[in-house]
Amino acid sequence: MIKKMMRGAALSLLLAPLALPADAMAASAASVPTAPASSVLALADAVGQLPVADENRAGYTRDKFKHWNSGLELTDGCNTRNEVLLGEATTAPEVTAGCKLSGGAWMSYYDGQEVLDPGKLDIDHMVPLAESWDSGASAWDAKRREAYANDQDAAASLVAVTARSNRAKADRDPAEWMPPLPEAHCRYVGEWTATKLRWGLSADQAEVDALSVYAEACETTVVHYTPAP
Repeated sequence: MIKKMMRGAALSLLLAPLALPADAMAASAASVPTAPASSVLALADAVGQLPVADENRAGYTRDKFKHWNSGLELTDGCNTRNEVLLGEATTAPEVTAGCKLSGGAWMSYYDGQEVLDPGKLDIDHMVPLAESWDSGASAWDAKRREAYANDQDAAASLVAVTARSNRAKADRDPAEWMPPLPEAHCRYVGEWTATKLRWGLSADQAEVDALSVYAEACETTVVHYTPAP
């Protein structure tokens, strides 16, 4: 009997909006935000959509990008770094109090290295914080820079890689640095381009030229991105 009453209540809730006046329904629909449209492009076409502009690092400091924050799951006790590690593990680590991770396994795609100690991994910003500043983030407010630095809503934005490869990359763009593993190049330039398009960042001419060369070689690479809110 209780189940029937619950089912009936649920049905009445589902039917209730049908009785709303047309103008009320229109107002309700208008109040629902529209999700940004996703795009799927060939790499060469995606590179062609990057706005070209000179870079300017004046005023940059790393602490203008708050990270790591409390992540997507506010109640799991894990910050963004550990959430990325948990999401990318090929073998799940043990998680103890305070979101301390031990054990587990990861594959660093930049250099093809398997890593068994989470402490030996860095979480790389696909487009480094300094590079994003040079390319448009200097005009953002602190909240948007924090969102960028902790972006887990796009798989390409943050990646767990060996500390050695991340530190070799530093803040360099693809005109200056590429992953040491050649098989990673097409994926890397695709994810770099996707991240720049997602956040509306520009690229300097040398960067675009390098990306265009790789796009010719990576003709089957497809770029997926959704503009950041």
